[in-house]
Amino acid sequence: MTKRKSRRLKRKIRNFLLIIVLMLISVVGGWYLQRKDNTSTSKVEIEYKVINTKKEYNTNLVMVGDALIHGIVYETAHKYANYNGYDFRPMLKYTKEIVKDYDLAYYNQETILGGVELGLATYPQFNSPYEVGDAFIDAGFNLVSLATNHTMDNYQRTSGKTIENSVNYWKNHSEEILAAGSYSSFDERDEVRIKEIKGIKYGFLSYTTYTNGLIVPTGKEYLVNVYDKALIKEEVERYRDKVDLLMVAMHWGTEYMTYPTSEQKEIAKYLSSLGVDLIIGCHPHVIEPIEYIGDTLVIYSLGNFVSSQVGVERLTGLMASLDIKKTEYHGKSTIEFDNITGTLLFTDRNNGYIVYPYHLLNDNILSGYKSYYEKYSKVVTAYSDKVTVRGLDG
Repeated sequence: MTKRKSRRLKRKIRNFLLIIVLMLISVVGGWYLQRKDNTSTSKVEIEYKVINTKKEYNTNLVMVGDALIHGIVYETAHKYANYNGYDFRPMLKYTKEIVKDYDLAYYNQETILGGVELGLATYPQFNSPYEVGDAFIDAGFNLVSLATNHTMDNYQRTSGKTIENSVNYWKNHSEEILAAGSYSSFDERDEVRIKEIKGIKYGFLSYTTYTNGLIVPTGKEYLVNVYDKALIKEEVERYRDKVDLLMVAMHWGTEYMTYPTSEQKEIAKYLSSLGVDLIIGCHPHVIEPIEYIGDTLVIYSLGNFVSSQVGVERLTGLMASLDIKKTEYHGKSTIEFDNITGTLLFTDRNNGYIVYPYHLLNDNILSGYKSYYEKYSKVVTAYSDKVTVRGLDG
């Protein structure tokens, strides 16, 4: 082979190899760019799906009114315990069967739990045994309001021991029940207590508009949360962005009035403006209506739960229940209430202060109970068609 032919052959081989290399570069480069593009697209799609995935969390809540422990009530509990201590559990046996189906359960501890060592006392200034709290915890209650018009009862007589004992009792049961409204220091009052149930974070606050004229010592305002617009605004703001559900217990209104006062409505509107989700009212000792103010559900009064007050109106209380749904969507969270239901209750003061749901009553327990059912059902639903009352058929 001549040198010229040899050079020509080498040049052809070199050009061929160059073409092969360029083709490989083109193929590999195209594959890389396509993979990068696909990866970027997949990431966008994944992020889009994450942002737009709707998540729902569900729980439920049941609420009852005042544990108003008159002398005859704790004496009856003493009999239930065979005169060895106090046993209030028999009084709650029928409501316990309802409460067990709920994740959250609220009641109002109207009378202070100072314990027997300070001397039990009845109206007008109460002091109740710890066993009241034991019975409610046993029945499944895990939210308790302590700010009432009787929180300061017997404070002077016992040099403050009643509130001290009460606060310590609830501290000792803090794993079982969240208490609000009465504290042993400002630091304790200002502590943000947040709990979570089934993916829903909740906070609970409690205030009273009355102390029955009993003076809260200056510098010890933490003993009982007396309603004050500045205080409640400050406390709500500490909680609002940290919880999904914010509940406020209000001790307000006028005794034995079956509709809210202008003051109750004014306070409810103010709490709604602050972003409170649920207001739970007590103090009137009778049932008042339920309504929405904006997005805030307001239960004006649950009435008495256990008491020895005279008259069907004061012996009939309300057990209010509802479903709670939290929805996360587009990076935002909302809370909704559904199945808002009232169950009427009656305390049989003639036979052991046992609390009966109205659907378990008969004329031997309460003569004419059907007519009372109709009367008080209308009170509950007077302000809202979103509220129903459980029927007498159960």
